[in-house]
Amino acid sequence: MMVYGCQFNIEWEDKPANFGRVRSLLRKRRISPKSLIVLPEMFATGFSMNAGAVAEPTSGPTVVFLRELAIELRSYVLGGFARYAGQNIYNAAVCMAPSGGCVAHYAKLHPFSPGGESQHYSAGDRLAVFQWGDLKVAIFICYDLRFPEIFRAAVSQGTDVMVVIANWPCRRQSHWTALLRARAIENQAYVVGVNRCGQDPILDYDGGTAIFDPYGRAVAVAGRRESIVSAKLDPNVPSQWRKDFPVLKDIRCDFLKHRAVGKRRASK
Repeated sequence: MMVYGCQFNIEWEDKPANFGRVRSLLRKRRISPKSLIVLPEMFATGFSMNAGAVAEPTSGPTVVFLRELAIELRSYVLGGFARYAGQNIYNAAVCMAPSGGCVAHYAKLHPFSPGGESQHYSAGDRLAVFQWGDLKVAIFICYDLRFPEIFRAAVSQGTDVMVVIANWPCRRQSHWTALLRARAIENQAYVVGVNRCGQDPILDYDGGTAIFDPYGRAVAVAGRRESIVSAKLDPNVPSQWRKDFPVLKDIRCDFLKHRAVGKRRASK
Protein backbone atom coordinates (compact mmCIF):
# COMPACT_ATOMS: atom_id res chain seq x y z
CA MET A 1 0.00 0.00 0.00
CA MET A 2 1.47 3.31 -1.09
CA VAL A 3 1.54 6.52 0.93
CA TYR A 4 2.55 9.90 -0.53
CA GLY A 5 3.54 12.93 1.56
CA CYS A 6 3.16 16.23 -0.29
CA GLN A 7 5.53 18.95 1.01
CA PHE A 8 5.20 22.43 -0.46
CA ASN A 9 5.50 26.16 0.24
CA ILE A 10 1.99 27.27 1.21
CA GLU A 11 0.78 30.59 -0.22
CA TRP A 12 -0.45 32.69 2.67
CA GLU A 13 -4.26 32.62 2.98
CA ASP A 14 -4.67 31.90 -0.75
CA LYS A 15 -6.79 28.79 -1.14
CA PRO A 16 -7.04 28.72 -4.97
CA ALA A 17 -3.27 29.09 -5.32
CA ASN A 18 -2.61 26.25 -2.89
CA PHE A 19 -5.16 23.97 -4.56
CA GLY A 20 -3.38 24.61 -7.84
CA ARG A 21 0.03 23.95 -6.31
CA VAL A 22 -1.07 20.60 -4.91
CA ARG A 23 -2.49 19.53 -8.26
CA SER A 24 0.71 20.61 -10.02
CA LEU A 25 2.90 18.57 -7.68
CA LEU A 26 0.73 15.47 -7.89
CA ARG A 27 0.61 15.57 -11.69
CA LYS A 28 4.36 14.94 -11.67
CA ARG A 29 3.84 11.59 -9.95
CA ARG A 30 2.06 8.47 -11.03
CA ILE A 31 -0.21 7.80 -8.06
CA SER A 32 -1.24 4.21 -7.51
CA PRO A 33 -5.00 3.73 -6.98
CA LYS A 34 -6.14 3.23 -3.37
CA SER A 35 -3.05 5.05 -2.08
CA LEU A 36 -3.02 7.48 0.85
CA ILE A 37 -2.06 11.05 -0.10
CA VAL A 38 -1.21 13.35 2.80
CA LEU A 39 -1.10 17.16 2.71
CA PRO A 40 0.22 19.45 5.49
CA GLU A 41 -1.61 21.13 8.36
CA MET A 42 -3.82 23.99 7.13
CA PHE A 43 -2.45 23.35 3.63
CA ALA A 44 -4.89 25.76 1.96
CA THR A 45 -4.05 28.85 4.02
CA GLY A 46 -0.94 28.40 6.09
CA PHE A 47 -0.90 28.47 9.90
CA SER A 48 -3.07 31.57 10.16
CA MET A 49 -4.43 32.95 13.41
CA ASN A 50 -6.97 34.92 11.37
CA ALA A 51 -9.37 32.12 12.19
CA GLY A 52 -12.64 33.88 11.38
CA ALA A 53 -11.44 34.73 7.89
CA VAL A 54 -9.89 31.40 6.87
CA ALA A 55 -12.29 28.96 8.58
CA GLU A 56 -14.98 27.15 6.60
CA PRO A 57 -17.59 24.44 7.15
CA THR A 58 -17.07 20.85 6.02
CA SER A 59 -19.03 21.77 2.89
CA GLY A 60 -16.52 24.52 2.09
CA PRO A 61 -13.98 24.79 -0.76
CA THR A 62 -11.14 22.90 0.94
CA VAL A 63 -13.14 19.76 1.60
CA VAL A 64 -14.67 20.00 -1.87
CA PHE A 65 -11.15 20.13 -3.30
CA LEU A 66 -10.02 17.11 -1.26
CA ARG A 67 -13.10 15.17 -2.36
CA GLU A 68 -12.52 15.97 -6.04
CA LEU A 69 -8.85 15.01 -5.73
CA ALA A 70 -9.70 11.70 -4.05
CA ILE A 71 -12.19 10.79 -6.79
CA GLU A 72 -9.82 11.88 -9.57
CA LEU A 73 -6.82 9.95 -8.22
CA ARG A 74 -8.91 7.02 -6.93
CA SER A 75 -7.10 7.38 -3.60
CA TYR A 76 -7.55 8.49 -0.02
CA VAL A 77 -6.62 12.15 0.45
CA LEU A 78 -5.93 13.65 3.89
CA GLY A 79 -5.36 17.33 4.56
CA GLY A 80 -5.72 20.00 7.23
CA PHE A 81 -7.88 23.14 7.29
CA ALA A 82 -9.58 25.58 9.65
CA ARG A 83 -13.12 24.30 10.30
CA TYR A 84 -16.26 25.89 11.67
CA ALA A 85 -18.39 23.63 13.88
CA GLY A 86 -21.20 25.39 15.66
CA GLN A 87 -19.76 28.31 17.61
CA ASN A 88 -16.22 26.90 17.56
CA ILE A 89 -13.35 26.96 15.10
CA TYR A 90 -10.93 24.05 15.01
CA ASN A 91 -7.57 23.34 13.45
CA ALA A 92 -8.88 20.23 11.74
CA ALA A 93 -8.18 17.50 9.23
CA VAL A 94 -10.33 15.27 7.05
CA CYS A 95 -9.65 12.20 4.99
CA MET A 96 -11.69 11.62 1.84
CA ALA A 97 -12.10 8.19 0.23
CA PRO A 98 -11.88 7.34 -3.49
CA SER A 99 -15.68 7.24 -3.50
CA GLY A 100 -15.78 10.88 -2.38
CA GLY A 101 -17.03 10.06 1.10
CA CYS A 102 -15.42 11.26 4.31
CA VAL A 103 -13.81 8.42 6.28
CA ALA A 104 -12.42 10.52 9.14
CA HIS A 105 -12.45 14.01 10.57
CA TYR A 106 -10.23 15.20 13.37
CA ALA A 107 -9.80 18.34 15.46
CA LYS A 108 -6.34 19.03 16.88
CA LEU A 109 -6.29 17.91 20.51
CA HIS A 110 -3.48 20.29 21.50
CA PRO A 111 -3.64 23.82 20.02
CA PHE A 112 -0.17 25.36 20.20
CA SER A 113 -0.54 27.59 23.26
CA PRO A 114 3.06 28.97 23.15
CA GLY A 115 2.19 30.50 19.77
CA GLY A 116 -1.28 31.72 20.74
CA GLU A 117 -3.20 29.11 18.74
CA SER A 118 -5.35 28.19 21.75
CA GLN A 119 -6.68 31.77 21.77
CA HIS A 120 -8.11 31.36 18.28
CA TYR A 121 -8.90 27.65 17.89
CA SER A 122 -10.78 25.29 20.18
CA ALA A 123 -9.26 21.97 21.24
CA GLY A 124 -10.66 18.72 19.89
CA ASP A 125 -11.88 16.01 22.23
CA ARG A 126 -11.44 12.68 20.44
CA LEU A 127 -9.11 10.60 18.31
CA ALA A 128 -9.77 9.86 14.64
CA VAL A 129 -8.92 6.34 13.47
CA PHE A 130 -9.99 4.96 10.10
CA GLN A 131 -9.50 1.85 8.02
CA TRP A 132 -7.27 2.09 4.95
CA GLY A 133 -7.20 -1.31 3.31
CA ASP A 134 -5.59 -3.69 5.80
CA LEU A 135 -4.17 -0.86 7.91
CA LYS A 136 -5.70 1.32 10.61
CA VAL A 137 -4.66 4.97 10.46
CA ALA A 138 -4.78 7.66 13.17
CA ILE A 139 -4.56 11.39 12.45
CA PHE A 140 -2.59 13.92 14.51
CA ILE A 141 -1.68 17.56 13.93
CA CYS A 142 1.67 19.25 14.61
CA TYR A 143 1.91 20.09 18.37
CA ASP A 144 0.09 16.81 19.13
CA LEU A 145 3.42 15.13 18.36
CA ARG A 146 4.79 16.25 21.74
CA PHE A 147 2.16 14.30 23.68
CA PRO A 148 2.95 10.57 23.48
CA GLU A 149 -0.05 9.52 25.55
CA ILE A 150 -2.48 10.21 22.69
CA PHE A 151 -0.41 8.02 20.36
CA ARG A 152 -0.60 5.24 22.97
CA ALA A 153 -4.37 5.72 23.04
CA ALA A 154 -4.47 5.30 19.27
CA VAL A 155 -2.46 2.07 19.50
CA SER A 156 -5.01 0.75 21.98
CA GLN A 157 -7.54 1.12 19.16
CA GLY A 158 -5.42 -1.00 16.84
CA THR A 159 -3.62 1.75 14.94
CA ASP A 160 -0.87 0.64 12.53
CA VAL A 161 -0.10 4.01 10.87
CA MET A 162 0.17 7.36 12.61
CA VAL A 163 -0.09 10.40 10.35
CA VAL A 164 1.16 13.75 11.67
CA ILE A 165 0.49 16.81 9.49
CA ALA A 166 2.31 19.99 10.43
CA ASN A 167 3.55 23.51 9.99
CA TRP A 168 6.66 22.78 12.09
CA PRO A 169 9.18 25.67 12.03
CA CYS A 170 12.86 25.27 11.26
CA ARG A 171 13.97 26.56 14.68
CA ARG A 172 12.74 23.25 16.19
CA GLN A 173 13.39 21.00 13.21
CA SER A 174 15.56 18.57 15.16
CA HIS A 175 12.64 17.94 17.53
CA TRP A 176 10.36 17.10 14.59
CA THR A 177 12.58 14.31 13.32
CA ALA A 178 13.41 12.93 16.76
CA LEU A 179 9.79 12.83 17.91
CA LEU A 180 8.51 11.20 14.73
CA ARG A 181 11.09 8.45 15.12
CA ALA A 182 10.28 8.05 18.82
CA ARG A 183 6.56 7.66 18.15
CA ALA A 184 7.35 4.92 15.61
CA ILE A 185 9.70 3.03 17.94
CA GLU A 186 7.61 3.19 21.10
CA ASN A 187 4.35 2.26 19.35
CA GLN A 188 5.80 -0.21 16.85
CA ALA A 189 3.87 1.58 14.12
CA TYR A 190 4.47 3.35 10.84
CA VAL A 191 4.69 7.12 11.30
CA VAL A 192 4.10 9.49 8.40
CA GLY A 193 5.07 13.09 9.19
CA VAL A 194 4.14 15.65 6.51
CA ASN A 195 5.44 19.18 7.02
CA ARG A 196 5.38 22.31 4.88
CA CYS A 197 8.45 24.11 3.59
CA GLY A 198 9.22 27.73 2.66
CA GLN A 199 8.07 30.80 4.58
CA ASP A 200 4.99 32.49 5.98
CA PRO A 201 4.85 36.11 7.23
CA ILE A 202 6.41 35.08 10.56
CA LEU A 203 8.30 31.78 10.32
CA ASP A 204 10.61 29.72 8.12
CA TYR A 205 10.04 26.02 7.50
CA ASP A 206 12.61 23.39 6.59
CA GLY A 207 10.23 20.67 5.48
CA GLY A 208 11.69 17.35 6.53
CA THR A 209 8.63 15.30 5.65
CA ALA A 210 9.50 11.74 6.64
CA ILE A 211 8.14 8.21 6.83
CA PHE A 212 9.40 5.85 9.55
CA ASP A 213 8.73 2.12 9.78
CA PRO A 214 7.75 0.36 13.04
CA TYR A 215 11.44 -0.31 13.80
CA GLY A 216 12.16 3.43 13.74
CA ARG A 217 14.00 3.32 10.41
CA ALA A 218 13.54 6.21 7.98
CA VAL A 219 12.19 4.78 4.73
CA ALA A 220 11.62 8.15 3.01
CA VAL A 221 12.82 11.65 3.90
CA ALA A 222 12.34 14.96 2.09
CA GLY A 223 14.81 17.81 2.10
CA ARG A 224 13.97 21.49 2.42
CA ARG A 225 12.34 22.02 -0.98
CA GLU A 226 8.97 21.17 -2.42
CA SER A 227 8.68 17.48 -3.09
CA ILE A 228 6.58 14.38 -2.72
CA VAL A 229 7.99 11.48 -0.72
CA SER A 230 6.48 8.02 -0.93
CA ALA A 231 6.81 4.57 0.57
CA LYS A 232 5.15 1.20 0.32
CA LEU A 233 3.68 0.15 3.67
CA ASP A 234 3.40 -3.55 4.40
CA PRO A 235 0.35 -4.32 6.58
CA ASN A 236 2.12 -7.37 8.04
CA VAL A 237 5.11 -5.48 9.44
CA PRO A 238 3.51 -3.81 12.50
CA SER A 239 1.64 -6.93 13.61
CA GLN A 240 4.66 -9.21 13.11
CA TRP A 241 7.03 -6.88 14.97
CA ARG A 242 4.56 -6.62 17.85
CA LYS A 243 4.48 -10.42 18.02
CA ASP A 244 8.26 -10.82 17.78
CA PHE A 245 8.99 -8.11 20.35
CA PRO A 246 5.79 -7.69 22.43
CA VAL A 247 6.62 -4.45 24.21
CA LEU A 248 3.07 -3.12 24.06
CA LYS A 249 1.82 -6.02 26.16
CA ASP A 250 3.89 -4.75 29.11
CA ILE A 251 2.25 -1.31 29.33
CA ARG A 252 1.20 -0.77 32.97
CA CYS A 253 -2.35 0.43 32.39
CA ASP A 254 -3.14 -0.21 36.05
CA PHE A 255 -0.30 2.11 37.11
CA LEU A 256 -1.37 4.86 34.72
CA LYS A 257 -4.94 4.76 36.00
CA HIS A 258 -3.72 4.81 39.59
CA ARG A 259 -1.52 7.84 38.95
CA ALA A 260 -4.36 9.70 37.24
CA VAL A 261 -6.70 9.09 40.18
CA GLY A 262 -3.98 10.09 42.65
CA LYS A 263 -3.37 13.35 40.82
CA ARG A 264 -7.05 14.28 40.88
CA ARG A 265 -7.28 13.60 44.59
CA ALA A 266 -4.18 15.64 45.35
CA SER A 267 -5.58 18.66 43.53
CA LYS A 268 -8.69 18.92 45.72
